[in-house]
Amino acid sequence: MSDKSYEAVIVGSGPNGLSAAIELARRGLSVCVLEAKETIGGGARTLELTEPGFHHDVCSAIHPVGVVSPFFKSLPLERWGVEWVYPEVALAHPFDDGDVALLQQSLEHTGETLGEDGRAYQELMRPFVERAEAFFEETLRPVRLPSHPFLMLRFALSALRSCTGLAASRFRQRKAKALFAGCCAHSVLPLDQAGTASFGMVLALAAHAINWPCVRGGSQKIVEALDECLRSLGGEVRTLHPVRSMRDLPPARAVLLDLTPRQVVEIAGEELPGAYRRRLSRFRYGPGVFKIDWALAGPIPWKAEACRRAATVHLGATIEEIAASEDAMWRGRHPERPFVLIAQQSLFDRTRAPEGKQTGWAYCHVPHGSDVDMTERIEHQIERFAPGFRDLILARHTINSVELERHNPNMIGGDIGGGANDLLQFLARPVMRYDPYSTPNRRLYLCSSSTPPGGGVHGMCGSWAARSALRRVFGLKV
Repeated sequence: MSDKSYEAVIVGSGPNGLSAAIELARRGLSVCVLEAKETIGGGARTLELTEPGFHHDVCSAIHPVGVVSPFFKSLPLERWGVEWVYPEVALAHPFDDGDVALLQQSLEHTGETLGEDGRAYQELMRPFVERAEAFFEETLRPVRLPSHPFLMLRFALSALRSCTGLAASRFRQRKAKALFAGCCAHSVLPLDQAGTASFGMVLALAAHAINWPCVRGGSQKIVEALDECLRSLGGEVRTLHPVRSMRDLPPARAVLLDLTPRQVVEIAGEELPGAYRRRLSRFRYGPGVFKIDWALAGPIPWKAEACRRAATVHLGATIEEIAASEDAMWRGRHPERPFVLIAQQSLFDRTRAPEGKQTGWAYCHVPHGSDVDMTERIEHQIERFAPGFRDLILARHTINSVELERHNPNMIGGDIGGGANDLLQFLARPVMRYDPYSTPNRRLYLCSSSTPPGGGVHGMCGSWAARSALRRVFGLKV
């Protein structure tokens, strides 16, 4: 790289790195993004993983938090090709007997699928659905005294509980309990841990506020739009530029790292005080995932026909089964009946597969750093709810946690969320610090999903980190 200097350099071209760059560039600063790989995107890439014409999201696939992201909403992403595709139903949760619970945008319609728990579910969610915009402004930010204290106190009274505790106190029957548990399991924690209820409530609220959409053409379209936006503001992106130490960077007044704490210590440790470096080194990573993509001859043949109305399907017949799966992987075991998360985007986006064909996308949680092949167990779970599924498989592509980290070094041990989501670490992410994006070195900032508000394609970690740098380095009001 030339000796050209910049006002800010960003290491890593995932959605957070690109969002940080845009936030800085639209304030008139010269910005350069460095990416080690040949293509940009981090966890938001789309590739033909199985057969020609079948376009699979490599990691992130469904984007409920992307649509409500205040940062994304501030950009004309549609100008650069982002078209949100909304399924009829956000989430389907089938049962062994062919019945199904449906998470829909309408609270009332969701309640109708939950039997006698329908009213209890609506009472739990309605206060936040009615103030959804204020709610997401509060949750997609670092922990602060809330601007809407009574709303957030009411949320905390339920959200800080465990999934199993809240479900037992609110619901009586299997359908509401299982639907809620599937949403809470996105925490990648045992469901009896404090705070797991918050994940289920936030995801369900996103469904009621805007649905759970995917992007026409694949998640890569989000990254391509961010790239075009940055370039329109005069920013630069350099690929095939790995950064192993600070010596690999061009001169810059501010450096923002879209990296997890372990990588920050490896690259910039010499420029950080020992006490802060040790705190970063104690950052804990979460379990991994095992993922499969399929090229399919037709739609998945669900016993519950309503599953074809949803882009996302959760597989786990009861709250007890889901809890057992998540507890097993947390304890280092591989569940025989894993909780499986499925996306079937091609039902709603015909650009994903050749005419008459479909794609399938699925993963389950496994112990950190696992290299165990979970193909048989995942496909057995799908067959359980969709007999004949295996007959439709034309090709498959699998990736275990070890391979996932090799593909994307930010996914330490296969952790796709940027770190364990237990309550203490979620509140102090990556360390206990009023401004979690800043470091004791006024020049260095963290902007990955290891900072608040955590995982997901929403750009908010990058946006908040850039605002911190704008204040501290450039003296600008934000």
